[in-house]
Amino acid sequence: MRLDKFLSHTGFGSRKEVKQVLKSRQVTLNGEIVKDGKLVIDEKKDVICVNGVVVMYQKFVYFMLNKPKDVVSATQDNQHRTVIDLLSDKDRAHDVFPVGRLDKDTTGFLLLTNDGELAHQLLSPKKKVPKSYQALVAGIMTAADQAIFKAGVDIGEEKICLPANLEILKVDLDKEQTLIRLEIMEGKFHQVKRMVKKVGKEVLELERLSMGGLALDPKLKLGKYRELLNEEQAELFSKLSDKSQKK
Repeated sequence: MRLDKFLSHTGFGSRKEVKQVLKSRQVTLNGEIVKDGKLVIDEKKDVICVNGVVVMYQKFVYFMLNKPKDVVSATQDNQHRTVIDLLSDKDRAHDVFPVGRLDKDTTGFLLLTNDGELAHQLLSPKKKVPKSYQALVAGIMTAADQAIFKAGVDIGEEKICLPANLEILKVDLDKEQTLIRLEIMEGKFHQVKRMVKKVGKEVLELERLSMGGLALDPKLKLGKYRELLNEEQAELFSKLSDKSQKK
């Protein structure tokens, strides 16, 4: 990897900003001052320091974001603020992207990473990665709806939805609203909203609670994010590995 790319990916700014850091003689490579960003380094073996502090390279990063409303799940958008805009400059330098999409008005758990293989596995229909949601619904959800969801809802696509677990948390007869929790094994376009609409109701509010067994940190406020803990990463990878072994 080129030295300037290494420094950019470890939070020292754009290539132009990195060039200034190098020019100011702040960078050493294995104890020697370097100013040439084109130098090819071994990020696993070489010791790179900036102002005497060793810079560690992390190939993949994993962020848990509590997505707010009115932010789109994309890396760039000409009209709307994106989830990437919520990150610090240092974290954006890792070139992360959202794993899947949450609608603009949907809140909750969204994983951001630069690990393409993990993203592929999490989004693959064959992996049947569980995703759980909490929704406020206009209309009264019933045991009959639960049975329909369990059997698989036809939302007008070539294949019906895989069986889903619908839990009725609270019914407000006066407002004619129901609070539900729903676990699905896919990520079809507007899937939760379309499933609920199929049984004659409407989703008013929607929040994703978990993905792949990882639950949204209740301490994480809307619009905030943090790195996954080592044990959370291990849990995520182990569950995907378990699913592969079962096939």
